[in-house]
Amino acid sequence: MDLSVVIPCYNEEESIERLLDEVHGALRPTGMSYEIVLVDDGSRDRTFAILADHAKTDHSLTVVTFRRNFGQTAAMQAGFDHARGEIIATIDADLQNDPRDIPRMVEHIHQDYDMVAGWRADRKDTFINRRLPSILANWLISRITGVRLHDYGCTLKVMKAEVAKEMRLYGEMHRFIPVVASWMGVRILEVKVNHRARLFGTSKYGIGRTVRVVLDLITVRFIQSYLARPMQIFGLAGMICFGAGGVLSMYLAYQKLVHGAVLSERPLLLLGVLLIVVGIQLASIGLVADVLTRTYFESQKKPSYYVRKVVRSGGTILGAAPSVRAPAEQLQ
Repeated sequence: MDLSVVIPCYNEEESIERLLDEVHGALRPTGMSYEIVLVDDGSRDRTFAILADHAKTDHSLTVVTFRRNFGQTAAMQAGFDHARGEIIATIDADLQNDPRDIPRMVEHIHQDYDMVAGWRADRKDTFINRRLPSILANWLISRITGVRLHDYGCTLKVMKAEVAKEMRLYGEMHRFIPVVASWMGVRILEVKVNHRARLFGTSKYGIGRTVRVVLDLITVRFIQSYLARPMQIFGLAGMICFGAGGVLSMYLAYQKLVHGAVLSERPLLLLGVLLIVVGIQLASIGLVADVLTRTYFESQKKPSYYVRKVVRSGGTILGAAPSVRAPAEQLQ
């Protein structure tokens, strides 16, 4: 299987049939073998019934339906888990993404990029409640994560299967897929894609999602920088608190012993003791987190590195999957 197209769906009965026609129309002329993995995220309309009916005659369809609405991130993860293609594309079901961009993005994957992300340069959405929050969020995410992209919110992406299969998405992490992929050291290319005005229904997202994005961004930043070394952030914070508390305590002890100052009415005494206790607690949390991190990596046999390719005399071996160290027989 050359390509899997993953499409999360939620109450898309008006657009889903037209979308299937467009995806087939874009991919059939390419000659690639492909499948379309549609994940029904607990729709309350006829979305699943329509998909199930099409699956009876269209053997390229794989339809996954949730028991209830779990969100786009879970739907995306389910699509990755069920995809069988060597390359995986993701696209929205609301017809705003153009499936004709997929073949062009696949060509970049064949040029040794690991992921190609879409950039809605000419976005057909309202400015105040859609484009402006997106501009601010994209700037903030790029600054904090160091992954410089113009458009994190564009669902249209194409990536190698080994990259998608390695990712584990939770919460609202689907918008951070390029950042999660960057932890593996992948090569990411951003290309301009066609964006179309919404024809049916209303957006499932509003300006209220900004708070969730910020909270997930904190999680992403921590995982990106300190997942394998949590003691460095908790330990450093603990040392700063403990040191500040120690300095305050010594100053107050000097005041008491030399000048006979009364300390019972001084808030600095409580602050000094509090900082010492907090410093010890943070250092303890760092130690516990360090142990949990080691357990996490060793119990799941996760590597501490990812191999792009191995070259030996006699040929080049491409990494089969970033989550697995190359077997010894492949390296000889």
